[in-house]
Amino acid sequence: VRLVESGGGLVQPGGSLRLSCVASGFTFSRYTMSWYRQSPGKERELVATVSRAGGTINYADSMKGRFTISRDNAKDTVYLQMDSLKPEDTAVYYCSARNDLYTYWGQGTQVTVSS
Repeated sequence: VRLVESGGGLVQPGGSLRLSCVASGFTFSRYTMSWYRQSPGKERELVATVSRAGGTINYADSMKGRFTISRDNAKDTVYLQMDSLKPEDTAVYYCSARNDLYTYWGQGTQVTVSS
């Protein structure tokens, strides 16, 4: 089982990034996919979740209107489009796959928002 995130980097405030997470080793379409983030000294927090078929999406309140989660089950990939980025969005971003029995995590990708 692997979840490999990519797309992180350094961006100026107000900028955008698109994160990708490619899954392998399990049946992607049978798992709810989520993005989490963790800043230094803080607990990991949920960013957004998308259901197995993509019909149900939820966001943390602070990300609503700025972040968009999506998935492509044909490509075993989940995305996080991040717009209007703020310095407080700086964190390591992780993707997660979850079903009734298992939860899998990626290794994370660093996003730094700074001028």
